[in-house]
Amino acid sequence: MLAFEFDTVPKIHCASGSALLLAQHCRALDISRPLLVTDPGLVSIGLLAPVLAALQREDLPALVFDQVCEDPPESTVLAAFARARDAGVDGVIAVGGGSSMDVAKVVAVLLAGVQSLPELYGLDQVKGGRLPLILVPTTAGTGSEVTPVAVITTGETTKAGVSSALLLPDVAVLDPELTLSLPPAITAMTGVDAMVHAIEAYTSKHKKNPISDNLARQALRLLSGSIRQAVKNGHDRSARANMLLGACLAGQSFANAPVAAVHALAYPLGGHYHIPHGLSNSLVLPSVLEFNAPAAAPLYADLAQVLSQDALSGSEEARAAQLVSGLRTLIEELQLPATLAALNVPYNDLDMLAAEAMQQQRLLTNNPREVTEADALAIYRAAYGELP
Repeated sequence: MLAFEFDTVPKIHCASGSALLLAQHCRALDISRPLLVTDPGLVSIGLLAPVLAALQREDLPALVFDQVCEDPPESTVLAAFARARDAGVDGVIAVGGGSSMDVAKVVAVLLAGVQSLPELYGLDQVKGGRLPLILVPTTAGTGSEVTPVAVITTGETTKAGVSSALLLPDVAVLDPELTLSLPPAITAMTGVDAMVHAIEAYTSKHKKNPISDNLARQALRLLSGSIRQAVKNGHDRSARANMLLGACLAGQSFANAPVAAVHALAYPLGGHYHIPHGLSNSLVLPSVLEFNAPAAAPLYADLAQVLSQDALSGSEEARAAQLVSGLRTLIEELQLPATLAALNVPYNDLDMLAAEAMQQQRLLTNNPREVTEADALAIYRAAYGELP
């Protein structure tokens, strides 16, 4: 029998309108003074108003911290922590994208009062527990609501991760109503990000297991079957629900069977050029898959059949090639930039990017094929597009 471990959240509440029922989860967790972490964009479009009103009606007024930005810096985490500590909150809720959820996770740990922020970075460095935590995603991408990781920006081009099972929330709330106003471009980027999570979890060299495999396949089926419609018509509730659930399932999968070279090569792009994470993944995805195909053809062939009924026949190598071509076509149909050149990444920076990607050994070790610095450079060159 295959030996493996699988960790995930204790409760997932998936239903239209479920964000308006946060009070019941607060009561169950003995939260009476919640901190709600979000970003100014969601406040400005009025998305938070019904959620806050529902909490207020249940005599659970929330302290709102709405200053989260993309790639949140340490200063944002510490500002949220200071406000929450001074107000005496007893639980943390995040309503937002991956950045808001990451901030909420770390703040919930800091409020336990045992460790400072620098002490949390790394694998299993959280020692002191956390406050009760509820995560409510408003994008279908990161899967942060079901992952034990938070990523914080530590410098101009550097990030650090906090990785601990204690970051898994007590409750993840999936309400597709909160995703209806997501713009098409962000829907596309975050959706491809979730698809990458599923693909890399399914092919991960370490910790791949039957549960993560089934979650990854189902996630890819939901995401690939709905992303075009969600981008075309953001108010299609069925498509939005499928995307949100797909991202969650992909998150559960890669939380247990970790991601690999796509993410390793995407991180330097985000750090240096502030390219959104989902788009960074999308830019290198086809080239990484082509590089991996000699080692991962049987697994890519499986996923090709999930992506398209047209891939039900042919050799494993042919079906793996169909996966790559199908994803290239999807990226084009979603009107996402397809090359590094399209994002004005300097060609002369590729050597530097390859060197930095090699520092992501915690990810590269999961890749189905070993990646050298020369390989990373070749992948970036393949993803570059037309040479200057």
